[in-house]
Amino acid sequence: MVFNKRNIAAYLLSRYLMLTGKVKQIKNRADKGEFILSVYFHDPDKKLFESCVRWFLNNGFSFISTNDLEAIAKKEKPFPKASVLFTVDDGWKGNKENIAEVANRYKIPVTIFASTQPIATGEAYWWSYIAEANKKGLVSQSVSELKKVANEERVKIVQAVRAKVPIQREALTVDELKEISADGLVSIESHTVTHPILITCSDEQSRFEILESKTILETWLQKKVKHFAYPNGLFTNREIKFLQEAGYTSAYTTVPEYITAESFRDMYRLPRFDVLETVSFAENICRMTGAWFDKPSLSAKG
Repeated sequence: MVFNKRNIAAYLLSRYLMLTGKVKQIKNRADKGEFILSVYFHDPDKKLFESCVRWFLNNGFSFISTNDLEAIAKKEKPFPKASVLFTVDDGWKGNKENIAEVANRYKIPVTIFASTQPIATGEAYWWSYIAEANKKGLVSQSVSELKKVANEERVKIVQAVRAKVPIQREALTVDELKEISADGLVSIESHTVTHPILITCSDEQSRFEILESKTILETWLQKKVKHFAYPNGLFTNREIKFLQEAGYTSAYTTVPEYITAESFRDMYRLPRFDVLETVSFAENICRMTGAWFDKPSLSAKG
């Protein structure tokens, strides 16, 4: 936890939510099979990830995979009680030790949504170059600002600063990805090639990112890739069309809601609750369970 005014206030609020029974109420509803909890990470350390795993296990939850969720949606499996789905975005280098090794030790399924270019080339994620360039005064735009500009413009800016701000590898290697996938419990699915903001891409760029990432991963892993996570959770009906064209069967957003039977009406808009790496564990408990959000809807619209 980073100690600042925001996080201290959030910790106190989280403790209040827990002490007043909000988290327990949600757990009781999960026990009745009202919904499935869907939780996503990025680059947690081992202590945080293992603490999240242990919290769910100690509270009687079972873990399901993205393939299990698809089978539930198709009614090939019953809608479960007290269940949680763990997914991880990007494919960070630390995911091997901090995610895959923990998942295999506790025998739980986890899906890593990987962006293929950083894995293939060793280049850092594009936002890391911009953040470093900001520190050196090489660019005026922030990462959040560049997420809103046309993709072609963002790519030119990143290319211009990349050689000036060398950053060590941040992503898994191809061999590590293969090793993780071979273990069986951790599945590798798609998160585009370069992690662009898809809504800022042209039709051609968006289609390429969605189709090519699937092709690359299937070539590397010799396994079918069926599931997708939208970078930054942003998409339009155009992206859904390209996903369907490519043969994906589901896609995950960053909308903080529960997965219910109604969610299965649109498998390309599946919600997830986020875990943050710089806040208290109490806050993350409230985030993972939905208690953190103001009266979270039991729908999957978004």
